Amino acid sequence: MRRFTEEKLVIATHNAGKLVEIAELLKPFGTTVTSAGELGLQEPVEDQDTFIANARIKAHFAAKASGMPALSDDSGITVDGLNGAPGVYTADWAETPTGRDFPMAMTKVWTLLEEKQSPEPRTAAFNCTLCLAWPDGHDEVFEGRVDGRLVWPMRGENGFGFDPMFLPNGEALTFGEMDPARKKDISHRADAFVKLVAGCFA
Repeated sequence: MRRFTEEKLVIATHNAGKLVEIAELLKPFGTTVTSAGELGLQEPVEDQDTFIANARIKAHFAAKASGMPALSDDSGITVDGLNGAPGVYTADWAETPTGRDFPMAMTKVWTLLEEKQSPEPRTAAFNCTLCLAWPDGHDEVFEGRVDGRLVWPMRGENGFGFDPMFLPNGEALTFGEMDPARKKDISHRADAFVKLVAGCFA
């Protein structure tokens, strides 16, 4: 496993919120982060059907374009009753001509489960794949996951995406109801980051 020894890291995202979240997680290691968006890099086409493959596309594209190591995050929700959908297409399910509408996407998921008469509990998992890539083509990949079930109606105003319908195993609150600090401790992204830090930063 290759250690991260450089001072600067590109986060392969154009999402300002994700940049802030990842920068905070890497703060203890003295790493200076910037983003693909801040560097004016294009967004590569993510045309693969797995989280790992799409994470690699983003990380290697940003590393090659910037000449610096790059970290990407590909994440989404997989619903067992929908054969793993929406999966890598999680964000696509929320796309509308005027932007992303996640309440619409959650309604679509629940409606499909109802149509299929999917039995309770309607199990699902949030998945996060991190890829740390270097300009020479080397990479390290780390996967995180949190299992739970879907609830309806949606609950909570916190979080984002599918959080209001996802109840993690062993918890009484959905990600949408949960204190953000608690969610950060148990999320799929936290799971992946623990592995990243242990493998490349600790």
